[in-house]
Amino acid sequence: MAKQKADIVIEAVRYKPNGAIDWVRVYERRGTTFSDHVILTRDELLARLQKGQKAYAGKRVPFMASTFEISRPVILKQNNGKALILTENTQANQDKLEGVPLI
Repeated sequence: MAKQKADIVIEAVRYKPNGAIDWVRVYERRGTTFSDHVILTRDELLARLQKGQKAYAGKRVPFMASTFEISRPVILKQNNGKALILTENTQANQDKLEGVPLI
């Protein structure tokens, strides 16, 4: 089976008091390598997911350059006309990235 290519690896998340994602700390694919960590707002992350970029929850392996421990894919789900950002196989009525540390 071919290895999945991640466009975005989400390392940490910050939620607003209402439960929506405020921002995420990510690594972005840049050609054959990844960026240093970058902060994306919920709207920026949502736009990238809507464009079809593949995002995963994960963390960088220390001293291994662009090597990551990837856990779960991040998906978009519609709930009453509102887009939710969730990790795969997560049931929630608000944004929820299970397995991603809070900041």
